[in-house]
Amino acid sequence: MIFGNPEHTLGFGASALGGLYDDVPEDAALATVEAAWQMGIRHFDTAPLYGSGLSELRLGDALAGLPRHAYTVSTKVGIRLVPGRPNPLYGAPPLGPVFDFSPEAIRRSHTESLERLGLDHVDVLLLHDPDDHVEEARRALETMRELAPTVGVGTNSVETAAAFVEPGDVDVVLLAGRHTLLERGAGASLLPLCVERGVPVVAGGVFNSGLLAGGATFHYTAASPEIVARRDELARICARHGVPLAAAALQFPLTHEAVTAVVVGARSAAEIEEDVRLFNLPIPEGLWEELELAAGDPSNRGVS
Repeated sequence: MIFGNPEHTLGFGASALGGLYDDVPEDAALATVEAAWQMGIRHFDTAPLYGSGLSELRLGDALAGLPRHAYTVSTKVGIRLVPGRPNPLYGAPPLGPVFDFSPEAIRRSHTESLERLGLDHVDVLLLHDPDDHVEEARRALETMRELAPTVGVGTNSVETAAAFVEPGDVDVVLLAGRHTLLERGAGASLLPLCVERGVPVVAGGVFNSGLLAGGATFHYTAASPEIVARRDELARICARHGVPLAAAALQFPLTHEAVTAVVVGARSAAEIEEDVRLFNLPIPEGLWEELELAAGDPSNRGVS
């Protein structure tokens, strides 16, 4: 399993390369991936949805010429790109998303992803946000196993992830924004279940859309005063231990045995270099203990 490899403990999430939140010039996108590579990152996660294929195109361009055996790529299926449904992301082609987990759509999506990435295979294929299509998506896994050696589910729903882990349907879970310093909802049930089933968890969205890294956005919308107050309290606790809040946010998911990797996004070489620095900062045990006390009962810390 690739996610037990120390080289994959920190991965690069390529959503920003598709224009999430702001435009990213092509040269900046390529420089960002190059910096990630130079900093030792060897796992890259993308999806057709990110910029209607723009993320995959740019990631493929950036990885071209690098030794294929030295890195892993994960992408996603289940969302078809259809002309006439514009993607609102900056710089994205005029294509929009439609959920489709049929075998034909899975195969076509996989083929188109390989073309955009310039690869002959991907290492991991994930169901993309199948929250309202669980049974259809479950049937799609059979097709996915014909296409990639590792299959899983990528979602920001604890319940959706559990629906695939419980019966042993998936090899890996990419969970976005639900096991963070601010949101502990996965800790009560999903993470113990993943340990029991032997399913590794990759934590994404560790900054909760930027709020834990100095931004003002939480789950893609403006953060409420209550959430900002909670963030500020966490920052004060971290400051007492001489640790930046963003460093604690990046490293926190790995304090649970179910989590084997963290995926972080970046839109510039400076951002990914800073992320790697924060990821490698020593964290005193006392900080984790104090943050746990501040969180209270993890089962009560989920945020809808």
